[in-house]
Amino acid sequence: MMEPNPKADLLRYLQEARDALVWKLDGLSEYDIRRPLTPTGTNLLGLVKHVASVELGYLGDAFGRPFFDGEEPPSWWYTEESETNSDMWATADESREHIVGLYRQAWEHSDSTIATLSLDAVGHVPWWPEERREVTLHHIVVRVISDTQRHAGHADILREFIDGSVGYLQDKGNLPPEDEAWWEEYRSRLERVAREADS
Repeated sequence: MMEPNPKADLLRYLQEARDALVWKLDGLSEYDIRRPLTPTGTNLLGLVKHVASVELGYLGDAFGRPFFDGEEPPSWWYTEESETNSDMWATADESREHIVGLYRQAWEHSDSTIATLSLDAVGHVPWWPEERREVTLHHIVVRVISDTQRHAGHADILREFIDGSVGYLQDKGNLPPEDEAWWEEYRSRLERVAREADS
């Protein structure tokens, strides 16, 4: 019989979401990873920057393990002076390597928090309403997984719009293995059904 290992399960799903999100940048130009593809400016590199900040905040600061301990945080870090939404896009000076590198450092920091503390360890999320600020590590890890998976889904759609690439991970496509003609017919059929339902 397999012994349950809740931390290993949580880390597995978190890492799969991280890997999926970073993989969506592969093979794209600087323009394509940065350009806004929705009316609210959603872009691939900005999603990576955002989830790095999510991990550093929730799995660092909230449990008394600040990543920027004793050093000046970047200008986009959550302060009174930071520009609204500055964690959702990368400046021209912030390289892909820098953002992805920061995200990988956030993984190590988060994984260390998860390894060091028990799942029932109590943390405090100062940016939440007072009555909800006290949280367990288990609650926060589930929240970070949910947030990362959500943004990995955003990245799936953005990448498909950019160059037609689809799939969950490089070796795990999770889509029916059909050719382009099949997909065109499938999409056309869905369009016909939508129009029929609307009339």
